[in-house]
Amino acid sequence: MRNYWWPGISKYVLNYVDGCDVCQRGKLMLNLIPNAPWTDISMDFITGLPEAQGYDAILVICDRFTKQVHIIPTTKETNSLGLVCLY
Repeated sequence: MRNYWWPGISKYVLNYVDGCDVCQRGKLMLNLIPNAPWTDISMDFITGLPEAQGYDAILVICDRFTKQVHIIPTTKETNSLGLVCLY
């Protein structure tokens, strides 16, 4: 597994979500609190990133209970089969 370092990623993600209409509408939905780790996750692609080492997107998988996040580099051309392989 490779490690990636992106200085300022937290601020970038917060700004991205704050400016995303779909993200803001999603905040209006009631979410029940999970009762154990990794029983309820959220996943999203972040695309339109500058290319680095052949990747231009990331898949973000977050456990809603612990808030642990897995960030997986990928490309914006990833299809459903590619998503299954990443997951």
